[in-house]
Amino acid sequence: MSPRPSRRQTLKQALAAVALTAAPSFVSATTGEVGGTAAARASLDRLFGRRLGGAALDLAPRGVHPWYAVSGKAGKVSITGDSPVALVRGAYAYLRQAGLAHVSWEGDRVDLPARLPDADTGRVTSPFGHRAYLNTCTYGYTTPWWGWARWTREIDWMAAHGVDMPLAMEGQEHVWRALWREFGLTEAELAAYFSGPAFTPWQRMGNIEGYSAPLPSRWIDKKKDLQVRILGRMRSLGMTPILPAFGGYVPKAFAQKHPKARIYRMRPWEGFHETYWLDPADPLFARIAGRFLALYTQTYGAGTYYLADSFNEMLPPINADGADARDAAYGDGVANAAATKAKVEIDPALKAKRLAAYGKAIYDSIRQARPDAVWVMQGWLFGADSHFWDPSAISAYLSLVPDDKLMVLDIGNDRYPDVWKNAKAFGGKPWIYGYVHNYGGSNPVYGDLGYYRRDMTAIASDPDTGKLAGFGMFPEGLHNNSIVYEAAYDLAWSAGQETQAAWLSTYARSRYGRTTPALDAAMDQLVQAAYSSRYWSPRWWKSKAGAYLFFKRPTATIGEFPGHPGDRAQLDAAVRALAAQARAVAGQPLFVLDLVDAVRHLASLEIDDQLQAAVAAYRRGDAAAGDRARRAVEALALSIDALLGVQPETLATWIDDARAYGDTPADAAAYVANAKAQVTIWGGEGNLNDYASKAWQGLYRDFYLPRWSRFLDVLKAAGTGAFDEAVVTRDAIAWERAWVAADTVYRRERPADPVGGVQALIARLDEARKNRNG
Repeated sequence: MSPRPSRRQTLKQALAAVALTAAPSFVSATTGEVGGTAAARASLDRLFGRRLGGAALDLAPRGVHPWYAVSGKAGKVSITGDSPVALVRGAYAYLRQAGLAHVSWEGDRVDLPARLPDADTGRVTSPFGHRAYLNTCTYGYTTPWWGWARWTREIDWMAAHGVDMPLAMEGQEHVWRALWREFGLTEAELAAYFSGPAFTPWQRMGNIEGYSAPLPSRWIDKKKDLQVRILGRMRSLGMTPILPAFGGYVPKAFAQKHPKARIYRMRPWEGFHETYWLDPADPLFARIAGRFLALYTQTYGAGTYYLADSFNEMLPPINADGADARDAAYGDGVANAAATKAKVEIDPALKAKRLAAYGKAIYDSIRQARPDAVWVMQGWLFGADSHFWDPSAISAYLSLVPDDKLMVLDIGNDRYPDVWKNAKAFGGKPWIYGYVHNYGGSNPVYGDLGYYRRDMTAIASDPDTGKLAGFGMFPEGLHNNSIVYEAAYDLAWSAGQETQAAWLSTYARSRYGRTTPALDAAMDQLVQAAYSSRYWSPRWWKSKAGAYLFFKRPTATIGEFPGHPGDRAQLDAAVRALAAQARAVAGQPLFVLDLVDAVRHLASLEIDDQLQAAVAAYRRGDAAAGDRARRAVEALALSIDALLGVQPETLATWIDDARAYGDTPADAAAYVANAKAQVTIWGGEGNLNDYASKAWQGLYRDFYLPRWSRFLDVLKAAGTGAFDEAVVTRDAIAWERAWVAADTVYRRERPADPVGGVQALIARLDEARKNRNG
């Protein structure tokens, strides 16, 4: 009998099964992109300038673990790695460790000396075969208005952080449009089908159809050209992008044209109208899937990994009474009861059989066009709809797909940490472990650096992870809490080789240019106070979205709010400690940004306390106390809004980017309406309003504050008498929609003295607390 392999041997065997060979140098016939060391050097030039140009770059064969090594003496630096991404990652890690560079969404700090410092890192390996990145939703919450310059920057960010497996979802509407034209849809039907630019991810996943339509054809064409360049750049760096595939959703017009097809009317998602899903057993499914991939390959080239999510927050159609699936087909006009979240009894044998058939047919539809392809699916549904996706259901769904032909992105471990265990490591399929962290691009200051450190170290050495193929960060939106992503991707390469205190000190020195014991202590306080929360639970409270109470649609029930995570007293101390260091590092923009973020988070929590105090006071008839709390809310909100002009992103920049993306006045107006709707009302008649709430300049002053002021006016007038919140809410909804429709011009206003503004805001916080506490 052979001895049981060690944990390290088990992990090595799993990673070896999915290891890739190093990317050779090449020139793309589609884009002219040069690959290999030339691509890595070009990325380094863009990130750090020509001063690093003398570094020697060498590609080496790939082994069991991805790796890089940096050595240098007398100003001569040599970087070796097993992929272009590893070369860029190695260079960045070397520069950051020396305190010479920092790369983030908020901006870079690069200060390379004439003579580069000595180095001898030895071989630095990642315990994860792949480092994945992005979420299908990122393409709605962050990238709708991105052009090539912004994507160039993001791909370089990916390389610097060692990402080699990004989701690449741009440009697919060009293929869908061609596909549905071939299947007989008219231009009018297509115009009614595609949702607006800020909502395309949910269109693609089958949650919505035709919301904020039409999608301008010029947007589709621009994104097609953009995706060609994105894929060329990703591939040149040795990345293996995940591409889209057909998951089964068809236009309503297609369903109407095929009344005998097995097409299910799916549940109305979050208050939108129903969508339509084609049963994979229907012959049309394979035809559509094959043609989509043929058109996609013709347009963008062949890939290996293809994403098809058929049941994102939509339950599979399996009849509760075991009747034939046609009983729930569109042609019969019967709504599918099992596609609701109602708790109905489903025969276990029927459920397993149907799920296994669905999984096999989806894979087969990809295999017919791309025999070597791997079907990729997000595992979010297994946690979000766990009442349906019990271990037996997960096992059945995956059971008939060859083990090496399906990869699961288990994205939600910071919210649903036991999915992979319940799924028994997905039954021998390769899978990626990771975290969503960010929801809707909403940006409270949070994350859990200690949790990531413990959790990622544990997962990398766990003997029961099966074919663990990598780690990933899957944020719904970008441009916030950069420290979380810096920490996570560092762990993906070093798995906790240094203490958190040492890591924080290095982080501060690279990001701010210097650090001191006092600054290190302040950073540690901030981490203990704010970056020790795994999931920001207040963003969803009583079916009301919004990162803070101030960001939620007003309600008189806010006195029942259980409070925010984190240590408020320690956060207050951290903000003051950071502010005390401000004059010494005020010349560093990234420090100022982080300081402003910390104080606006603290002040936003105080606004919530003041709102609770105002509502309680008005309801007990104490108008004077209510007015005092309201004045505090207004003073704090306006002070925060003025400070947030230092942020890279504001309401004005979001709207300006949308407007600039338009090629005609009509397109520009449509994009602006899309942009404003997404960060406020979102859409539908469900609970998505404020889901993508943002702590941005412009929103505090011009959206959140006036919305609450209108509500508090009515509450104050009611006093201890009757208060019909339903009527007030209807008025608020009408006001929100009018705000979205208004052609208002917003301008970023940068504070002249942000550090002085921080000190003034701290003083206002002290005054507000004093008044609230009597």
